[in-house]
Parts: sequence; structure tokens; C-alpha cells
Amino acid sequence: MGRLIKNHWARLIALTAAAYQVAAALEGFFWPKIFFDFLTKTLDPAVKPVPALQIINLVLGIWIFAWEWPLGLIAGSAIHRSMEARLASFPLASLAAILLYQGTNPAIYYLVAMVVYFWAYSEGEIVCAKPWTLPQRGGRGGSKA
Repeated sequence: MGRLIKNHWARLIALTAAAYQVAAALEGFFWPKIFFDFLTKTLDPAVKPVPALQIINLVLGIWIFAWEWPLGLIAGSAIHRSMEARLASFPLASLAAILLYQGTNPAIYYLVAMVVYFWAYSEGEIVCAKPWTLPQRGGRGGSKA
């Protein structure tokens, strides 16, 4: 059997989280609710009357979905190949998702994706420039001695 390519696995988890985050943001437009409203009502202005948190979640979900799929103009770019950028941006997306009542599942999925991306990063994996490909072993034209 082959080895587990952890950045591909993390990418699938992040795609799931982004899809759930977009769905949660859209649902939040119809049923606005802060997750922590049982503790305090001070965060309620973030969801109504102006749906600021829903818009933030919608934009972040679409951005991360386009980043992880990846969209044509993002594919192969430095931001697409950077696991460090993912490890820096996923906590922000997770925070935005956890604040919205409907976004608790994507927040947990982002945390799992961060752990798997960190695991891949610590083992020295790279994200290939061409999406969903495997890194090539060795280089061409090496010495024959």
C-alpha cells in the first residue's frame, strides 16, 4: 500500500469545511443566531439587523473553497503552494465559523484540517504546483556515478 499524502487529505477536509461554512452563512441570513447567545447578548449586533458575520463567513468560505479546489488563477501560485498561509488563515475562518450558530461543524473541520496540514508540514510534504498531483521523486539529469 502507498503512503498517506496528508496535504491531500487535509485539502479534502478543508473543502468540506468551506462548503459547510458557505451553507451555514446562507442559513444564517434566514435564521441569525450567535453560538454563544446563551452566555451573553452583546454579540447579537454582529448578526442582526446587519448580517456582518454571515457575510464574513460567506466570503471566507468561498475564498477557502476557491483556494483549496483551486480556482484557475490561484492554481500554481505561491499562495496555493503555501501550507504556512493555510495554517495562518484557517484559525481566522474557524473563529468566524464558531461565532455563527450554524457554523460549529465547519469550525471543527477547520481545526482538524489545521492539525493534518501541520502534520504534513512537519513531515516535509509539499503542495505541488499542479493541483492533485504527486511530487516527483529525484531530479532529471543527475550524476550516473
